[in-house]
Amino acid sequence: MQTELQTATTNVWWRLMRPHTLTASFVPVFTGTAMALFDGSVHIPLFLMMLLASLLIQAATNMFNEYYDYVRGLDNQNSVGIGGTIVRDGVAPKFVRNLAFLFYFIAMLIGVYICFASSWWVALIGAISMLVGYVYTAGPLPIAYTPFGELFSGLFMGPVIIMITYFIQTGSLSWSHFFVSISVGFLIGSINLANNIRDLDGDKEHGRRTIAILLGRPLAIQLLGAIFAISYLWIVALVFMQHVTPWAMLVFISVPQAISAYKQFLGKTAAFEMMPAMKATGKLNTMFGLLLTMSLIIGYVVNQF
Repeated sequence: MQTELQTATTNVWWRLMRPHTLTASFVPVFTGTAMALFDGSVHIPLFLMMLLASLLIQAATNMFNEYYDYVRGLDNQNSVGIGGTIVRDGVAPKFVRNLAFLFYFIAMLIGVYICFASSWWVALIGAISMLVGYVYTAGPLPIAYTPFGELFSGLFMGPVIIMITYFIQTGSLSWSHFFVSISVGFLIGSINLANNIRDLDGDKEHGRRTIAILLGRPLAIQLLGAIFAISYLWIVALVFMQHVTPWAMLVFISVPQAISAYKQFLGKTAAFEMMPAMKATGKLNTMFGLLLTMSLIIGYVVNQF
């Protein structure tokens, strides 16, 4: 492993982690911490440890994806949207897999610290989350091969991460914050859906049964647009029901980004043509999540006066 680490370039490792997807790991941690701040309880060391663990688990999940897609013959030198460290850069497949396990191991050590500082119930939820990350592309029936990929990614990288982050800093749970976290989960699931829309043709050839394949590309794009719309309407409903302050309406600043991401998918059929739309969807998740985080911080500051 040491030889591989020495010979690989920084750019190779950066692409292996698929940085455009890491927004789905750090945005929920920021949002959960802002919720803790809103309720007057922030623990900076736990926030930083949770952030690092989430990034490691997401990066490891991407590496497992890289490895198992290669093993199953999905990835080749012409594949779009992959890290490409195996098929283009010549990094040994087993090294990529083992590095992912190493990241998982480091995340587990961080998890032990978090559990000592909060509750050992976190270990159970964390272990389930890591297992889901692994079987997403591993095992006899990977989640990524079913219509449930968006559901699992949206749930575990949205509400689960957000509420764990909130819980370890406050020692409690909140239904109102859980409802708010669902909006972030919608958009994280949309990143997965955008990826499946882009990869529809190749996935279909290799036996996948994603929701994009079952619906067909035109309807899948419509579903993506509907998820975008629901994410904003969900916030409006929560403001109306007083689960969140009116400051949450700041998320509407990101509406032009949602429209842009949706429009960039329309009329496209080739995977490389949809790469900008895929990246725009990831950017939307980042903007929406950070604006929601900002609204919670502003709400906390206003409440102090």
